[in-house]
Amino acid sequence: MLKIPIKSFLSWINDSITSLANSVIFYTIISLPSQWTNNWSRIARWCPVIGLLIGLLLALLSILLVFAGLPNLTSKAVVVAAWVGITGGLHLDGAMDTADGLSVTDKERRLEVMKDSTTGAFGAIAAIIILLLKTVALSEVSLPIWLVLLSATGWARWGQVGAIAFYPYLRAMGKGSFHKENLRLPQDILLGLFVLLACSGLWFTVVYLSWWQVGVIVLGNSAIALLTGYWFNKQLGGHTGDTYGAVVEWSEALILCFLTAF
Repeated sequence: MLKIPIKSFLSWINDSITSLANSVIFYTIISLPSQWTNNWSRIARWCPVIGLLIGLLLALLSILLVFAGLPNLTSKAVVVAAWVGITGGLHLDGAMDTADGLSVTDKERRLEVMKDSTTGAFGAIAAIIILLLKTVALSEVSLPIWLVLLSATGWARWGQVGAIAFYPYLRAMGKGSFHKENLRLPQDILLGLFVLLACSGLWFTVVYLSWWQVGVIVLGNSAIALLTGYWFNKQLGGHTGDTYGAVVEWSEALILCFLTAF
């Protein structure tokens, strides 16, 4: 009688581990053993966890650069460059394509322009603004840098999961279509929310922040992540794989700017 539930539980554990591993492979340049690349279903649910992993790696890099004696602005520019590198430019490319699409006044042509691999002027401008905002915000924020990076990378990707969950996918075929098809509600969006709320308890280690300031930080981060996805939906009537990346990039930049206020 006990063999069936135990076997089912072990199968669930194996599926979860391989799904998480495939999420790491898809969203980052981190290489993992080939035997872990056989479960691409529901990898989007792990996006906030992948964000926390990226934030942790960037925080470690930032600490090493401080010990190396690099000036503040230079070290933060290196962190932002590594930020793009660790994702393979996946999300930044989406933000650039989205900017090119939104620059077209004819709404019927926006998806066509976004599909074009050639980067236009508005895409280049968007990338410059995003990278500039991140670099300047990181160099000026007075909160612990590791918490700031964890918050930005984690909540931004939860916003991506929200965009996948709440809004229609605009292409019949596309890189992001399997995310929409495989996402399960409400458990997949609640997974990231619970993980991020648990990690948000780390803000209470910052002694000069009051409990209400921590509450404002958490609510502000989550609101930015959700509203960014909502804004792109209002402009396009839905989402694509490119706008999923744009949600991540713009949410990260705006969260960083928001946290400079504390």
